[in-house]
Amino acid sequence: MSQNDITRRDVVKVAGAATAAVAVSKIVGAPRIQKVRAANNQVVLGVIGTGGRGQYHLTHLNGIDTGRVAAVCDIFETNLQAAIKISKDKPQGYKDYHELLARQDIDAVLIATPLYTHFPITKDALLAGKHVFCEKSLVFKPEEVHELRALSNSRPKQVLQVGLQRRYSKFYQTAKEMIQKGILGEVTNMYAQWNRNPGWPLKQPKPGQTLEQANWRLYRKFSGGLVAELASHQIDIADWMFGAQPEFVVGVGGLDFVHDGRDVYDNIQLILKYPKGQKLTYSSICTNKHLSMFQGTRTEFGECIMGTKGTIEITVGTDKEPAIGLWYYEPGPTVEKAAAKKEIAQMAGATLASTGRGSRAMPILFDRDQVSQNDSFLQREMKFARRWLYAKGVMVPEEDQNPVDVQLESFFDCCRTGKHPLADLEIGLADSTMVILANKALDEGRRVNFNEINTMGVPTGAKTAKS
Repeated sequence: MSQNDITRRDVVKVAGAATAAVAVSKIVGAPRIQKVRAANNQVVLGVIGTGGRGQYHLTHLNGIDTGRVAAVCDIFETNLQAAIKISKDKPQGYKDYHELLARQDIDAVLIATPLYTHFPITKDALLAGKHVFCEKSLVFKPEEVHELRALSNSRPKQVLQVGLQRRYSKFYQTAKEMIQKGILGEVTNMYAQWNRNPGWPLKQPKPGQTLEQANWRLYRKFSGGLVAELASHQIDIADWMFGAQPEFVVGVGGLDFVHDGRDVYDNIQLILKYPKGQKLTYSSICTNKHLSMFQGTRTEFGECIMGTKGTIEITVGTDKEPAIGLWYYEPGPTVEKAAAKKEIAQMAGATLASTGRGSRAMPILFDRDQVSQNDSFLQREMKFARRWLYAKGVMVPEEDQNPVDVQLESFFDCCRTGKHPLADLEIGLADSTMVILANKALDEGRRVNFNEINTMGVPTGAKTAKS
């Protein structure tokens, strides 16, 4: 059998990884908190921040019956009324989130406000005894990293989950299992991008808004820019797949193509270096959205995970497009006749290394496509048919549930049972830390070490939990 061929053992490993990934999605730690108070065991939820992201979550919450939205809050009336109209639960509206937190019947809150408000609202929610689901990035400033860690650790009975939905995707869970089983060999590099054309447009304010409030992502006093709003998702994936946090980050950014008064960069390029020499190379630009993955069938965002034995191309789905997970076996070197090799080298005027041939993309398979002894004849034939269609590129495996829904259901489950969230406090803080440090590297044009966070935002002489 050629070195370019995929062995039966490799296929068995992938099958095992897919099955294990489904199990991972259900695994959480031992109970730590009491069950929620609602008689029907539904989590009673308040949503703070009902702009674009908050309304998006409300549409997904309409399809989840393990939680009920009792209250929504936004400082802008148009956002507030839109949220009340969207939610099937017809919640009560508030302009001041403190009034929402004062309600004793509310078990948990979902925070989808601008980044600079994440920490103060999360802090107040924890002090009010609520479980918290907060969108990424979890915090905005270095001092907030240390204060939130101390506060959350002092209240272990309260769930704190971060909105990093890729951790709840079966595709990404299967990719992690494949890495753990050695299918990709030693994983050394990852490439990620989130390119757009155009980038963030300047929005016109809604009634009651200022220009800055309507476009808060475009101003540094409110936002971490492209690193916080886009790259943070993919930096988290690199941490997860490499199984480590970065040692340092370098980068180049610029405000080069959009001149409308914003002060965040309109393009960034980052390199993050990890302890075993692994590296994440990242790009976010606003002038072209081409994606060199998936045979050009998708644009904008995706990740390429590269190991010594194989490669995974992967991207999360949207409400309109399915997630995609493909893997490639790393081809072995070709064997050429010495005379032919010498002739080619002479023609090129240089010594050529053997390039080898490429490998065809194979879909990442879930457990539902694995044939078992308990399958009926019809079930086996259906699975074989699906796999044949996958191999021909006629169709691709699709997740049976949007990871956004999975993460929300998982949050409610953690609130009811005390289980530990997959995207927890430390994952959120590590992600926020890298956002802060990456922006520092872009601004200062130097290598910024991850451990610099230990002294940033800390009073002189004070110690942090991580120092």
